[in-house]
This record gives sequence, C-alpha cells and structure tokens, in this order.
Amino acid sequence: MILIFRHFFYKNYVGLSLWPFIFLKNGSLKNDDELINHEKIHLRQQQELLILPFYLLYLVEWAIRTICYLDTYKAYQNLSFEREAYIHENDMDYLSNRKTFSFIKYLWR
Repeated sequence: MILIFRHFFYKNYVGLSLWPFIFLKNGSLKNDDELINHEKIHLRQQQELLILPFYLLYLVEWAIRTICYLDTYKAYQNLSFEREAYIHENDMDYLSNRKTFSFIKYLWR
C-alpha cells in the first residue's frame, strides 16, 4: 500500500518502506517505477527478516558504517540493504527472480 506523507521526509529523501507500507513525499512519485521497485525490494527484505530484525540490523549496520566513514549519508549509501535496492531498482523482474537473503552478498562489497 502506497501512502503520501510529505512532512515525513528529511532533505532529499522521497520514499520510505515501513512494512507493509510505502510512504512517498508526493503523489507524482507513484509513477516513478524505479523508486517503487526500490521500496518493494526493501519490503521483501523486511518480510524475509520478519520485520523487526530488519530494522535492528539496518540500524546496527548504519551505526557501524557511520563510524567507519565518519559520514552518515555515505554510511546510508553503503548499507547492504540499500546497495541491493539501488543496484536492482531498474530491474522490474528482480523480485520475481531474487533469492532469499540476497542482501547478504552486499555486506562486503
């Protein structure tokens, strides 16, 4: 389910997946197939990790990478969950072919 909530976003962020919803900054983004696919990849990641562990792992990995890079945005860009989603956001068939826990291979890349 896609919801529009423009006051929820920080700076350049335009989409967010919180199981089972996709929040978008504005209604026109519903037509952005790559963004929607990116967020659907996150929903799949959340589902396979039983939701709460996903958020815990996301925060732990973000904290570790923030310490490593000394830059919160660079840490965000290098999260395994984000890498998988960014790399495959323009492959509209990715979710139908994706193997479970595929984000793991992006931990060390």
